Amino acid sequence: MDIALYSDRLIVRNLQHKDWPNFLMMHQNIEVNQYIRELAVETEIKLTFQKRLTSWSLETGQWLTLVVETLDNQFVGLTGFYCQDLYSKRVEVGYLIAPNMQGNGYATESLQAVIDWGRLQFDIHKYVAVCERGNLASQKVLTNLGFILEGKLLQHTYLHGKWVDDFQFGLILD
Repeated sequence: MDIALYSDRLIVRNLQHKDWPNFLMMHQNIEVNQYIRELAVETEIKLTFQKRLTSWSLETGQWLTLVVETLDNQFVGLTGFYCQDLYSKRVEVGYLIAPNMQGNGYATESLQAVIDWGRLQFDIHKYVAVCERGNLASQKVLTNLGFILEGKLLQHTYLHGKWVDDFQFGLILD
């Protein structure tokens, strides 16, 4: 499925082979991943990249990874979603913004484009996001888009040698 979404300042498009250097950088950058995951070795990241390049459909339960760029093709980050429950039309969203692009509203703008597209393309009923308790910037993105805090998941993720709490956010579209 070819995807090209446009907002006022951004293009959100399919992941392509040429995106490998940026994909690798995003998955190896401690600042980007501090609230998300342990850093993986390059061979594991390459396998993930190869899997994300393959043909995608909502039914696969795999992540749809999209590249976010400015209108003049500067790399901003990655965004996307995967279907948690096809029958309930519920998807989980995610995003990674390059450190030099953070704080400019790009996460909010690109995620809004993905939400709008998902609703039109697949009639998504509910979007969910899991956010580490200390990730205030991500919480702000979600609340700015209308997500509400649905719950706190105590000691939910083992991250950087300790158990951390996660927040579960939801956005219901009727």
